[in-house]
Amino acid sequence: MKNYQYFLFDLDGTVTDPGEGITNSVMYALQKFGIHERDRRKLYRFIGPPLADSFREFYGYSADEAKKGISFYREYYSKKGIFENKLYPGIEDVLKRMKEDGKTLVLATSKPEFFAGRILEYFHLDSYFTFVAGATMDENRVKKGDVIAYALEQCSITDKRKALMIGDRKHDIQGAKENGLDSMGVLYGYGSREELETAGADYLAETVEDIYGSV
Repeated sequence: MKNYQYFLFDLDGTVTDPGEGITNSVMYALQKFGIHERDRRKLYRFIGPPLADSFREFYGYSADEAKKGISFYREYYSKKGIFENKLYPGIEDVLKRMKEDGKTLVLATSKPEFFAGRILEYFHLDSYFTFVAGATMDENRVKKGDVIAYALEQCSITDKRKALMIGDRKHDIQGAKENGLDSMGVLYGYGSREELETAGADYLAETVEDIYGSV
């Protein structure tokens, strides 16, 4: 297998399980529009993609409505939803081993950079990551491909053969391809095997432990 030096990690569905906090935040936002969604599982599809895209695709919102939806979402998320979150068992041990082996770990998430940094600090994971690349609050940088490009630039990663993107949704795999990176899809998150294989993941990890063991 290739000798990767740089590992770019998605956050939601890869490092942490944000299911409760994100779906509660979406429910809160939808209620502001008079929509009372009872099926939490239906809202899991919001985990991963940019929020604006999800509001438009799943509820037919206009660009302005999606912008309002994001604002409502953040009202709840910034105070409560951000902490309705949990680490995937074993993920810290994997990050620790990678760091001890001299690997460079970078967070690359479509979540706003400010929130991503707070989550890493909350779970005491910030010391493992060299850099946190996320979305801007104004949504100018939110697509996964753009976030990955930003991470590569800020970390001066020029030899893309030594970098691997790790995530649980097709957006992670597609974003990696846009930037000429290999990718790994994790099957314990919110994306299916079919989704990740169809997107063209180079590797699949069944469990958290498989992330480092398979490369």
